[in-house]
Amino acid sequence: MNTNLIAAALCGLMGAMVSGQPVSLESLLAEMTDRGAIASFPSPAYTCRQFSSYDRASTSADDLKTWFANADQAHYLRVEKNPARDNRDERVMMDIDGPGAIVRIWSPDPKGTLCVYIDGESEPLIEAPMLDLMAGNAKVGGVAIGEPMAATRSLGWNLYLPIPYAKHCKVTCTGERFYYHVNYRTYQAGAKVESLTPKSLSKSAIDIATANAELKDPQRAPASVGQPTTVSPGASQTLEFPAGSTPGMAITALGISLRADQMEQALRSTVISASFDGEQTIWAPVGDFFGSGVGVNAYSDHYRSVKAPGEFNSWFVMPFREKATITVTNLGSTPIKLAMGAKVDGRRWDDRSMHFHAGWRHEFPIATKKGAGTSDWNYLEATGKGVYVGDSLAVMNPVEAWWGEGDEKVFVDGEKFPSHFGTGTEDYYGYGWCCPRAFNMPFISQPRVDGNGRNNYGQTSVTRVRSLDAIPFTKSFKLDMEVWHWAACEVSYSATTYWYATPGATTNRTPDEKSAKAPVPQAPPLPPPFAIAGAIECETMQISAKSAGMAAEGQDMIGFGKGKWSNETHLWCRGKAVGDFVELSIPAPAGRHKVTLYATKSWDYATVKFTVNGEAAGPDAKPIDLFSGGEGKVLATGAIELGTFTSVNGVLKLRAEITGANPAAKAPKTFFGLDAVKIGQ
Repeated sequence: MNTNLIAAALCGLMGAMVSGQPVSLESLLAEMTDRGAIASFPSPAYTCRQFSSYDRASTSADDLKTWFANADQAHYLRVEKNPARDNRDERVMMDIDGPGAIVRIWSPDPKGTLCVYIDGESEPLIEAPMLDLMAGNAKVGGVAIGEPMAATRSLGWNLYLPIPYAKHCKVTCTGERFYYHVNYRTYQAGAKVESLTPKSLSKSAIDIATANAELKDPQRAPASVGQPTTVSPGASQTLEFPAGSTPGMAITALGISLRADQMEQALRSTVISASFDGEQTIWAPVGDFFGSGVGVNAYSDHYRSVKAPGEFNSWFVMPFREKATITVTNLGSTPIKLAMGAKVDGRRWDDRSMHFHAGWRHEFPIATKKGAGTSDWNYLEATGKGVYVGDSLAVMNPVEAWWGEGDEKVFVDGEKFPSHFGTGTEDYYGYGWCCPRAFNMPFISQPRVDGNGRNNYGQTSVTRVRSLDAIPFTKSFKLDMEVWHWAACEVSYSATTYWYATPGATTNRTPDEKSAKAPVPQAPPLPPPFAIAGAIECETMQISAKSAGMAAEGQDMIGFGKGKWSNETHLWCRGKAVGDFVELSIPAPAGRHKVTLYATKSWDYATVKFTVNGEAAGPDAKPIDLFSGGEGKVLATGAIELGTFTSVNGVLKLRAEITGANPAAKAPKTFFGLDAVKIGQ
């Protein structure tokens, strides 16, 4: 990679940003990659809000019967006919006056054609298959967006391409049933914003590629931490930084190296605190502050990185006017080995400058209900003027069922109803379908997930940091996350929040030494999963062939009923159209074998034709309707006799092909699930 070229391009972008030019795609790309920009209150000022598919039954926190409503799919502002496109239905996801900019779009099931209409134009500026666009595979105005600005991870699709508009923006999609978020800015009246056009897109092609390169491989150096020394229980290490002759400095890199016999406990019981200009604004356990959660969980995002065996770095820019101190204290009962260091650069302090804040909240036990919301669990309340820039959540879940159905609710400047109302905790963190797979992206990551692709048991760490989707506030800020679990149990939540504020801001997050010193909550051992005796799990079989439109991977099924699916998992097959198929290789010795299939029925599943080694299979050799009979129903089929077949070269090839769907099935009508297969004589 040519780092000089990237540095030169970024300098050019920053030059455009600070020269007083209007907000544009070029300036927004510069802001996205500049970690220091977020440390000053925005000018021109803007609000950040979110459109989403949250359940519209939720209208007031005073009505607890509906406040935790969970049917978050397929809610739109309205449905419009488009006469210029054969009178097709377009579902309106967003419709807002400018000046403004879209800064993030998320979905776990992008469908149909996504359209973005700018400034009242009847022709969309962007018109592309939603899935391809959000996966980074589509071009916009002939320009490739690419990763990581558009990418899919752990069943979540995220598009971070900024889309500025001067007067108005409308976003629609032809897909029938999907979840979505659209985060957008609205700038103060009179702000100059250059609407995105094909010409500005073409002009910014290099800028998009440059921003992608910086997000993918940030050009940043860690702080030198020196040699570790022993820090006894109750002892500390401190760094102090006075300002120079000109008021104003900023910590631009912070590094900590930590070793201990019991790292999980040490990272919780060793806390970092910091004061800027006499105000303590940071207090959090080291592991939580750096987004690792419980233990050392390697990852790297826009602002932080964690490496084994215990290297932690932060590039949050932390300005101060006169003085800063950073202290790491061992609140644990055993010694640790610790080294720390920081980089400090000159940065003029002015009336837009803000101090960096980080607070921590821990609670255990939290008693959950089964299949219902329990409470709005508060991450942070703050008063003053500032910008919210992200959070990390560490969860201990003692069961395999999904813990994170809860929606985020963000209240800014005293709002009665949240301007951000989400669709699920994993959705807020940028993935989808409670997917228990670790992933790493510039602004969203799941560094730890003990379920490892199978379930949601044990420790999970998730984090989201913000750049263009940061949330300014002028009086107050509040973020709640619903506790909504598929099982009744006792979970642990530990949330760390990151925000900037002008001097004098207050918060409800205060030091909690008792929780930091307490043993880290651990999940009890699980009993072995239910298994069908003698069955071969479909999710473990070799996929010998599949159509281009077919995706197939294991999906945890505990949330739909424990003890119903073998290994509590099935192979989730997601086609796009009739004819899509998947073919599995079943190991089988020479001879003829009776084949029994165990599968799944659901409200949006297809009718599927089965063959074994090319021979028609199933009752009467007819396609099998896997529709469950009603919305919300997910059922195990039990045994389905496919017939008796001869092994070829030690293999029985089971092919499942979509032939259609029950008329009562809901969209997409092209999914199905395969649990396990038994073969016998």
